[in-house]
Amino acid sequence: MRFNRDFWLFAVGRFVSQLGWAVQDVALPLYVLDKTHSGSMMTAFILAEMIPALIVMPFAGVVGDRYNRKKLMVWFDIARGILLFGVLAFNLLELHQLIVVQVIMAVMGTFFGSATSAMFPDLVEPDELERANSITASMNILARLIGPALGGFIYAIGGIRLAILINAVSFFGSGLFEILIKYEWKTRELESFSQVVEDLKEGISYLLSNRYLRTLMFFALFMIAFGQPFGAVLMPYSFREVLKFSSYQFGLLESAFMLGALAGNMLVGIKFGRKAGRYLFHALLLDGVMILLFTWAISPLSSLNKAGAFLFLATINVLWGAIEAFFNVPLNAKIQRAVPSELRGRVFSAMAVMMHASGPLGLMGVGPLLDRFPAWKVALGLWTGMGIVVAYFWARHRDVLLADVGAGDGKETNRSQGIT
Repeated sequence: MRFNRDFWLFAVGRFVSQLGWAVQDVALPLYVLDKTHSGSMMTAFILAEMIPALIVMPFAGVVGDRYNRKKLMVWFDIARGILLFGVLAFNLLELHQLIVVQVIMAVMGTFFGSATSAMFPDLVEPDELERANSITASMNILARLIGPALGGFIYAIGGIRLAILINAVSFFGSGLFEILIKYEWKTRELESFSQVVEDLKEGISYLLSNRYLRTLMFFALFMIAFGQPFGAVLMPYSFREVLKFSSYQFGLLESAFMLGALAGNMLVGIKFGRKAGRYLFHALLLDGVMILLFTWAISPLSSLNKAGAFLFLATINVLWGAIEAFFNVPLNAKIQRAVPSELRGRVFSAMAVMMHASGPLGLMGVGPLLDRFPAWKVALGLWTGMGIVVAYFWARHRDVLLADVGAGDGKETNRSQGIT
């Protein structure tokens, strides 16, 4: 297995960026919780990132198909670094100021993400997408394995300012690697707003006319509605407010999850490759078991002391991360392979808009619920919702979710597999 220079420049650039982001991603919720002790305020910060991204995502997809993807990737990384240096220079660290920064970062990150996600499949052969995804995911996970433990330590010694500084530097470092990538993308630039509308219609039409992609999208949509509030709000809230872990312990638990995810991605990349998709429902079943074990650990039924709870949850997080790699990597590769390059930006954005629309619904509910009910009851409710979704798709659509279709196969191949 050998990948070209451009692939490795892409992967290393993303690694540098993710390392800095992981440091801030741990420090920011700690900062918000230490100031407010509120699950609702944590939710507000997450929504400040999600809702603007949702609004601009369709346009970001069109821009990613119409303009040079490499230039978009480089300049949005550099722009985010400049913004964070500005935050420090002007001391914009009040919560209302950081929410505004979160909104701006979300908009820039959406255009960056649209360009890079559409560009990435062009850097490797279609049959190597699982392995390429597992490598980039492993490097991102390695960053998020080091980053959370580092972030918890950095927050303890330098607070939110030092965490933001490290993230700002990482964006510039990422941009330097990305400049060296050789990538040509020739297409017509936008001449009027009507072209944006037409491109969006084309992306949505392609998505909704393809049963394979449509089923993958709706499955992801419902899983995100229950899963995103769990990972983004419930787990950090439980670690900090219920179990009273230190900032360093908080970071180590995040790193434990990433350690497992790294092992899982390496298994997919080295041993399973394209075959990993066969184990989707096995992985989802084990994921449900992990959620139940987590719920027990934060409930009154648990007799674990603080140290015992930390060791138990660290072990669970390692297993949990490995399990999730067996449905995240195959699903991403299936979608990438099924969409032709010239439509990829707008189709991915259409999918992302629909999937991201489900996230805020769950997030808007989980914050207030945590302020009113014990965290273990909220966790049990989310587990029940996810279980219903998985059972439905296993009963009605497992043939589609376990299939694998390439963009070059076209509708005839899809029909032959009963997918379109």
